[in-house]
Amino acid sequence: MIELHNVSKTFYNEQNNIEAVKNVSLKVNKGEIYGIIGLSGAGKSTLIRCLNRLEEPTSGKIIINRIDLTSLDKKDLRNKRKEIGMIFQHFNLLSQKNVYENIAFPLRLAHMEENEIENRVNELLKYVSLEDKKYNYPSQLSGGQKQRVAIARAIANKPKILLSDEGTSALDPKTTKNILNLLKKIRDELGITIVMITHQMEVVKEICDRVAIMENGQLIEENLVEELFSDPKTKTAKTFIKSIWR
Repeated sequence: MIELHNVSKTFYNEQNNIEAVKNVSLKVNKGEIYGIIGLSGAGKSTLIRCLNRLEEPTSGKIIINRIDLTSLDKKDLRNKRKEIGMIFQHFNLLSQKNVYENIAFPLRLAHMEENEIENRVNELLKYVSLEDKKYNYPSQLSGGQKQRVAIARAIANKPKILLSDEGTSALDPKTTKNILNLLKKIRDELGITIVMITHQMEVVKEICDRVAIMENGQLIEENLVEELFSDPKTKTAKTFIKSIWR
Protein backbone atom coordinates (compact mmCIF):
# COMPACT_ATOMS: atom_id res chain seq x y z
CA MET A 1 0.00 0.00 0.00
CA ILE A 2 2.60 2.56 1.17
CA GLU A 3 6.33 1.95 0.92
CA LEU A 4 9.12 4.35 1.79
CA HIS A 5 12.59 3.47 0.55
CA ASN A 6 15.52 5.39 2.06
CA VAL A 7 13.61 8.67 2.29
CA SER A 8 15.62 11.69 3.43
CA LYS A 9 14.77 15.37 3.70
CA THR A 10 17.38 18.07 4.24
CA PHE A 11 16.55 21.75 4.64
CA TYR A 12 19.29 23.99 3.29
CA ASN A 13 20.04 27.51 4.48
CA GLU A 14 23.02 29.86 4.63
CA GLN A 15 23.98 29.02 8.21
CA ASN A 16 23.66 25.24 8.29
CA ASN A 17 21.85 22.28 6.75
CA ILE A 18 19.15 20.53 8.79
CA GLU A 19 18.67 16.81 8.19
CA ALA A 20 15.03 16.48 9.25
CA VAL A 21 14.54 12.94 7.93
CA LYS A 22 17.41 10.50 7.50
CA ASN A 23 17.18 7.41 5.33
CA VAL A 24 13.75 6.18 6.52
CA SER A 25 12.30 2.97 5.10
CA LEU A 26 8.96 1.49 6.16
CA LYS A 27 5.85 -0.24 4.82
CA VAL A 28 2.20 0.39 5.69
CA ASN A 29 -0.29 -2.34 4.81
CA LYS A 30 -3.72 -1.77 3.26
CA GLY A 31 -6.39 -1.12 5.90
CA GLU A 32 -3.85 -0.60 8.66
CA ILE A 33 -3.70 2.19 11.23
CA TYR A 34 0.01 2.91 11.42
CA GLY A 35 1.40 5.23 14.07
CA ILE A 36 4.60 7.27 13.89
CA ILE A 37 5.58 8.64 17.29
CA GLY A 38 8.42 10.84 18.42
CA LEU A 39 9.28 13.90 20.47
CA SER A 40 9.05 17.40 19.02
CA GLY A 41 11.75 17.80 16.36
CA ALA A 42 12.06 14.06 15.70
CA GLY A 43 11.16 14.56 12.03
CA LYS A 44 7.78 12.84 12.05
CA SER A 45 5.72 15.75 10.66
CA THR A 46 8.28 16.32 7.90
CA LEU A 47 8.09 12.62 7.06
CA ILE A 48 4.30 12.59 6.75
CA ARG A 49 4.42 15.70 4.56
CA CYS A 50 6.84 13.87 2.30
CA LEU A 51 4.25 11.10 1.91
CA ASN A 52 2.10 13.29 -0.35
CA ARG A 53 4.98 15.53 -1.46
CA LEU A 54 3.83 18.60 0.43
CA GLU A 55 7.53 18.45 1.24
CA GLU A 56 9.80 17.28 -1.54
CA PRO A 57 12.09 14.53 -0.27
CA THR A 58 15.77 15.16 -0.90
CA SER A 59 16.25 11.51 -1.80
CA GLY A 60 14.47 8.16 -1.67
CA LYS A 61 11.28 6.71 -3.11
CA ILE A 62 7.65 7.01 -1.94
CA ILE A 63 5.55 4.25 -3.47
CA ILE A 64 1.76 4.23 -3.08
CA ASN A 65 -0.18 1.43 -4.75
CA ARG A 66 2.91 0.58 -6.81
CA ILE A 67 3.33 4.13 -8.13
CA ASP A 68 6.44 6.11 -7.17
CA LEU A 69 5.21 9.60 -6.23
CA THR A 70 8.71 11.02 -6.58
CA SER A 71 8.62 10.25 -10.30
CA LEU A 72 5.33 12.08 -11.03
CA ASP A 73 5.00 15.45 -12.72
CA LYS A 74 2.73 18.13 -11.21
CA LYS A 75 -0.40 17.08 -13.10
CA ASP A 76 -0.07 13.37 -12.26
CA LEU A 77 0.79 14.24 -8.65
CA ARG A 78 -2.39 16.34 -8.32
CA ASN A 79 -4.43 13.37 -9.52
CA LYS A 80 -2.66 10.97 -7.16
CA ARG A 81 -3.18 13.31 -4.22
CA LYS A 82 -6.94 12.84 -4.61
CA GLU A 83 -6.36 9.39 -3.11
CA ILE A 84 -4.75 10.93 0.00
CA GLY A 85 -6.72 12.92 2.59
CA MET A 86 -5.02 14.84 5.39
CA ILE A 87 -6.05 16.26 8.77
CA PHE A 88 -4.02 18.64 10.91
CA GLN A 89 -3.55 19.58 14.55
CA HIS A 90 -5.18 23.01 14.12
CA PHE A 91 -7.92 21.85 11.73
CA ASN A 92 -7.03 24.26 8.83
CA LEU A 93 -10.69 25.13 8.21
CA LEU A 94 -11.66 28.13 6.08
CA SER A 95 -12.86 30.61 8.71
CA GLN A 96 -15.06 32.62 6.31
CA LYS A 97 -16.95 29.54 5.09
CA ASN A 98 -19.56 27.56 6.99
CA VAL A 99 -19.38 23.84 7.71
CA TYR A 100 -21.20 22.91 4.49
CA GLU A 101 -18.87 25.04 2.36
CA ASN A 102 -15.74 23.71 4.09
CA ILE A 103 -16.70 20.12 3.32
CA ALA A 104 -17.82 21.04 -0.19
CA PHE A 105 -14.53 22.79 -0.98
CA PRO A 106 -12.52 19.76 -2.26
CA LEU A 107 -15.57 18.51 -4.17
CA ARG A 108 -15.79 21.81 -6.04
CA LEU A 109 -12.09 21.58 -6.83
CA ALA A 110 -12.86 18.18 -8.33
CA HIS A 111 -15.58 19.82 -10.50
CA MET A 112 -18.41 17.73 -9.06
CA GLU A 113 -21.96 18.72 -10.01
CA GLU A 114 -23.73 20.89 -7.43
CA ASN A 115 -26.51 18.40 -6.68
CA GLU A 116 -23.89 15.66 -6.19
CA ILE A 117 -21.95 17.96 -3.85
CA GLU A 118 -25.06 18.56 -1.76
CA ASN A 119 -25.79 14.84 -1.50
CA ARG A 120 -22.19 14.01 -0.58
CA VAL A 121 -21.88 16.77 2.02
CA ASN A 122 -25.15 15.76 3.67
CA GLU A 123 -23.97 12.14 3.71
CA LEU A 124 -20.69 13.19 5.38
CA LEU A 125 -22.41 15.44 7.92
CA LYS A 126 -24.49 12.49 9.01
CA TYR A 127 -21.43 10.23 9.10
CA VAL A 128 -19.55 12.56 11.48
CA SER A 129 -22.71 13.44 13.49
CA LEU A 130 -22.78 17.15 12.60
CA GLU A 131 -26.08 17.53 10.72
CA ASP A 132 -27.19 20.27 13.12
CA LYS A 133 -23.98 22.31 12.49
CA LYS A 134 -24.38 22.48 8.69
CA TYR A 135 -24.56 26.28 8.48
CA ASN A 136 -22.35 27.12 11.46
CA TYR A 137 -18.96 28.77 11.03
CA PRO A 138 -15.72 27.40 12.54
CA SER A 139 -15.73 30.11 15.24
CA GLN A 140 -19.03 28.66 16.50
CA LEU A 141 -17.67 25.12 16.88
CA SER A 142 -15.78 23.30 19.63
CA GLY A 143 -12.36 21.80 18.93
CA GLY A 144 -13.83 18.33 18.49
CA GLN A 145 -16.49 19.60 16.11
CA LYS A 146 -13.87 21.43 14.06
CA GLN A 147 -11.85 18.23 13.75
CA ARG A 148 -14.95 16.31 12.67
CA VAL A 149 -15.49 18.87 9.91
CA ALA A 150 -11.83 18.54 8.92
CA ILE A 151 -12.15 14.74 8.81
CA ALA A 152 -15.33 14.95 6.71
CA ARG A 153 -13.52 17.28 4.30
CA ALA A 154 -10.49 14.94 4.17
CA ILE A 155 -12.60 11.91 3.19
CA ALA A 156 -14.99 13.84 0.89
CA ASN A 157 -13.31 12.60 -2.31
CA LYS A 158 -13.24 9.00 -1.02
CA PRO A 159 -9.47 8.72 -0.57
CA LYS A 160 -7.66 5.43 -0.05
CA ILE A 161 -5.30 6.92 2.54
CA LEU A 162 -5.83 9.35 5.42
CA LEU A 163 -2.86 11.13 6.97
CA SER A 164 -3.25 12.61 10.46
CA ASP A 165 -0.57 15.08 11.57
CA GLU A 166 -1.09 15.43 15.33
CA GLY A 167 -4.85 15.34 14.67
CA THR A 168 -5.77 14.98 18.37
CA SER A 169 -3.04 17.04 20.03
CA ALA A 170 -5.21 20.16 20.45
CA LEU A 171 -8.10 18.23 22.02
CA ASP A 172 -9.03 17.26 25.58
CA PRO A 173 -8.92 13.54 26.53
CA LYS A 174 -12.67 12.87 26.12
CA THR A 175 -12.79 14.59 22.73
CA THR A 176 -9.62 12.77 21.67
CA LYS A 177 -11.28 9.43 22.42
CA ASN A 178 -14.33 10.41 20.35
CA ILE A 179 -12.14 11.41 17.39
CA LEU A 180 -10.14 8.18 17.65
CA ASN A 181 -13.40 6.20 17.61
CA LEU A 182 -14.41 8.07 14.46
CA LEU A 183 -11.07 7.25 12.81
CA LYS A 184 -11.47 3.57 13.71
CA LYS A 185 -14.96 3.66 12.21
CA ILE A 186 -13.54 5.16 9.01
CA ARG A 187 -10.93 2.42 8.77
CA ASP A 188 -13.36 -0.40 9.58
CA GLU A 189 -16.33 0.76 7.47
CA LEU A 190 -14.65 2.58 4.58
CA GLY A 191 -11.43 0.56 4.36
CA ILE A 192 -9.23 3.65 4.44
CA THR A 193 -5.59 3.15 5.45
CA ILE A 194 -4.56 5.64 8.15
CA VAL A 195 -1.11 6.96 9.02
CA MET A 196 -1.02 8.85 12.32
CA ILE A 197 1.72 11.20 13.49
CA THR A 198 1.58 11.78 17.24
CA HIS A 199 3.62 12.39 20.36
CA GLN A 200 0.87 10.84 22.52
CA MET A 201 1.51 7.21 23.45
CA GLU A 202 -2.12 6.96 24.62
CA VAL A 203 -3.23 7.52 21.02
CA VAL A 204 -0.93 4.78 19.74
CA LYS A 205 -2.18 2.34 22.39
CA GLU A 206 -5.82 3.13 21.65
CA ILE A 207 -5.93 2.98 17.86
CA CYS A 208 -2.78 1.79 16.07
CA ASP A 209 -1.99 -1.67 14.73
CA ARG A 210 1.73 -1.00 14.32
CA VAL A 211 3.97 1.85 15.38
CA ALA A 212 7.32 3.31 14.37
CA ILE A 213 9.39 5.49 16.69
CA MET A 214 11.44 8.37 15.29
CA GLU A 215 14.34 10.17 16.90
CA ASN A 216 16.66 12.75 15.33
CA GLY A 217 15.16 12.12 11.91
CA GLN A 218 15.69 8.37 12.02
CA LEU A 219 13.34 5.42 12.51
CA ILE A 220 14.80 3.71 15.58
CA GLU A 221 12.16 1.08 16.35
CA GLU A 222 9.12 -0.48 14.66
CA ASN A 223 6.75 -3.17 15.90
CA LEU A 224 3.19 -4.29 16.52
CA VAL A 225 1.74 -2.09 19.25
CA GLU A 226 1.27 -5.07 21.59
CA GLU A 227 4.88 -6.18 21.05
CA LEU A 228 6.21 -2.68 21.61
CA PHE A 229 4.44 -2.43 24.95
CA SER A 230 5.51 -5.88 26.10
CA ASP A 231 9.11 -5.71 24.88
CA PRO A 232 10.37 -2.20 23.99
CA LYS A 233 13.89 -2.24 22.58
CA THR A 234 15.02 1.38 22.79
CA LYS A 235 15.31 3.86 25.63
CA THR A 236 12.92 6.22 23.81
CA ALA A 237 10.25 3.51 23.52
CA LYS A 238 10.57 2.71 27.22
CA THR A 239 10.23 6.40 28.09
CA PHE A 240 7.06 6.76 26.01
CA ILE A 241 5.52 3.67 27.60
CA LYS A 242 6.33 4.89 31.11
CA SER A 243 4.63 8.21 30.33
CA ILE A 244 1.16 6.70 30.08
CA TRP A 245 1.39 4.99 33.48
CA ARG A 246 2.18 8.19 35.39
